[in-house]
Amino acid sequence: MRILVTGGAGFIGSHLCERLVAQGHEVLCLDNFFTGRRENIIPLLDNPHFEVMRHDVIEPILLEVDQIYNLACPASPIHYQYNPVKTVKTNVMGVINMLGLAKRVRARILQASTSEVYGDPLEHPQKEDYKGNVNPIGLRSCYDEGKRLAETLMMDYHRQSKVDIRIARIFNTYGPRMLENDGRVVSNFIVQALRGEAVTLYGEGEQTRSFCYVDDLLEGLIRLMNTENVHSPVNLGNPAEFTIRQLAEEVMKICGSNAGFQYLPLPEDDPKQRRPDITRAQTWLGWNPTISLREGLERTVPYFKKRMK
Repeated sequence: MRILVTGGAGFIGSHLCERLVAQGHEVLCLDNFFTGRRENIIPLLDNPHFEVMRHDVIEPILLEVDQIYNLACPASPIHYQYNPVKTVKTNVMGVINMLGLAKRVRARILQASTSEVYGDPLEHPQKEDYKGNVNPIGLRSCYDEGKRLAETLMMDYHRQSKVDIRIARIFNTYGPRMLENDGRVVSNFIVQALRGEAVTLYGEGEQTRSFCYVDDLLEGLIRLMNTENVHSPVNLGNPAEFTIRQLAEEVMKICGSNAGFQYLPLPEDDPKQRRPDITRAQTWLGWNPTISLREGLERTVPYFKKRMK
């Protein structure tokens, strides 16, 4: 197939492009290189089945493709709050453009949504039918509400125009090619531990998250895209739940750091708990994450060591 990956030079997008090319597909990578990096896709540039275009999804584009993975949007608070209006435009105008393309060429389209649609959840773990607890005017709302509206658009194009949609609600994902300065907890902790700095905890570090290694997520995304008649949102994440302190201790152990912690106040609207209920993914896709937190961190730390030399 000919497959379009928007945000294809980013952390998850570049891994996805590699996997799809390896499966024998023709892959077109679209990226505006705001958070995507050319070096992420260098191994693919000489491959005749791979093509890259510098393009921003908020501008329309005409292409002939069979499938669209819409991953374009900065995913860390530092980057999506840098230009919140642009973040909203990416989530709304970008999705409208991709849905318009899918409608025109009859392509199947997968939207990378997020666990942030649940906000600071009052239900735990989070099932797909939970409506969420999102602050529509908070600092994070450009991303949270942007992704919620992207899901609205996906469902309305499906109901009104019969566009063949898939919605993946992605929970915390980590692995090689994360940006060192993206402000996400795994990359923050690894960089601080490798530098011998005290690891920053917000509050007491008792808030919980579930961490999914990127290879597991890719398997889930590809299965979701290629499973027939799944138009409702599907959680993709690792249901193993850890406190942020436990994550920090694991990272410090692997990095050989004993610099301890520094404590800062909790950021506004920071969710206290986050864990996916993945019953739909297990039942509909036959998907289960297989890589433990320790194993995933052991695969991730060497990448950061190399980058920080």
